Amino acid sequence: MTATSTATKQSAATPEAHLPATHTAQRSITDRALSVVSFAVLAFLFAPIVVIVAYSFNDGRLLVAWEKFGMRPFLAIIDKPEIQNAVLVSIRTGAVAALLATFLGTLAGIAMARKPGRWVFWFGGLLLLVSVTPEIVDAVSLLPWFVSLGQDMHMTIFNSGFVRLVIGHSLFSTAVVAFIVRARLAGVDASLEDASADLYARPLTTFRRITLPLVSPAVIAGLLLSFTLSLDNTIIAAFVQVSGTTPWPVYVLSAVRSGLRPEIAAVSTIMLILTLLALGAVAVVLRRSGDSASQIARTMAGG
Repeated sequence: MTATSTATKQSAATPEAHLPATHTAQRSITDRALSVVSFAVLAFLFAPIVVIVAYSFNDGRLLVAWEKFGMRPFLAIIDKPEIQNAVLVSIRTGAVAALLATFLGTLAGIAMARKPGRWVFWFGGLLLLVSVTPEIVDAVSLLPWFVSLGQDMHMTIFNSGFVRLVIGHSLFSTAVVAFIVRARLAGVDASLEDASADLYARPLTTFRRITLPLVSPAVIAGLLLSFTLSLDNTIIAAFVQVSGTTPWPVYVLSAVRSGLRPEIAAVSTIMLILTLLALGAVAVVLRRSGDSASQIARTMAGG
């Protein structure tokens, strides 16, 4: 190989060598500016969370007045029954609402993926409408509905604050699970299910041994995501909850009126850790299953 050919290949491998020095300097300045802007955006988004986590170790009476470092705020979940009850209500509601949303959303997602037709367009549109409707609209709609069912129609089960919370929290999550499951099955060939039917397997057997294992990563991801969405639900919970079933977000909202205390930040930090763990598990499950955010976005748009 001659020196000329070697130099030609090196220049082809580095196209920046052909660019003028002014253009290279402009690109460098642009890259630095974008890096600074990205850092500023991240700091703007996560600085409040960092502050709350730091002040959760404040061993003082008020959250905003730092006194000394201590672990006493984290013991409030054991020492104060009202905080303990609020956290337990949130966790129980999130677990049951996640199971309900996963069950309904899985069936809806499988139906949309395996039974195509004009109905899928309208049904998917209804699910999309549920997912984009403001929570305040859902809350205002659910409250008189629960009151009418529980008092006017004497269906006492709807007088239970726990039942109200589960139904209210599962509405949005059901749509999310349906889109995730549909996105999963949209990229999976139905030949295995067809072969099972050709071998005279019953539909329930095909679903249990073929369809469910294929869609299980999306089901697990939807279950975990539904749980995190329930933990964060505040507006609907504030409207439909009754005395004795106050979830943690509503408790924090009411505590603002009398001044935030360090235990609020401490328990919020614990809930944040639970949420991050659940979201991390969702990311791992979706990555191992081969699904991506772009696939879910396409199926939500009707693709």
